[in-house]
Amino acid sequence: MFQIDLGKCDLEVAIQQRLADTEFSETDTEYVREVVRGVCHYLPALDAQIGEVAKDWKVHRLGAVDRNILRLAIYEIVFRDDVPVPVSVNEAVELAKQFGDDDSPRFINGVLGTVVRDGGFA
Repeated sequence: MFQIDLGKCDLEVAIQQRLADTEFSETDTEYVREVVRGVCHYLPALDAQIGEVAKDWKVHRLGAVDRNILRLAIYEIVFRDDVPVPVSVNEAVELAKQFGDDDSPRFINGVLGTVVRDGGFA
């Protein structure tokens, strides 16, 4: 999603490139395809939700890492019944710790906490 967002790479090309770089099980490969396609399909709604929750932040002004972690996690929370909400939130915070800046984990956790508390899309 980062590659699609910043590089303006074609969705299917980006998926194929990333899947070629890593060995996944068939189940994980399908999950990656479904989630990336789903996030891209619902991108306007996901960004609107982020904008509603992160009131003092414009989505396009967020760091690309934070923006894409939030998109992924909110997509999972709202649209994926197979991923428990606490798992989505925890994984997003862990991604923020690994790839974001020092403030990213707290910011991600706060935004996702509000999304969960408010029950999904505004």
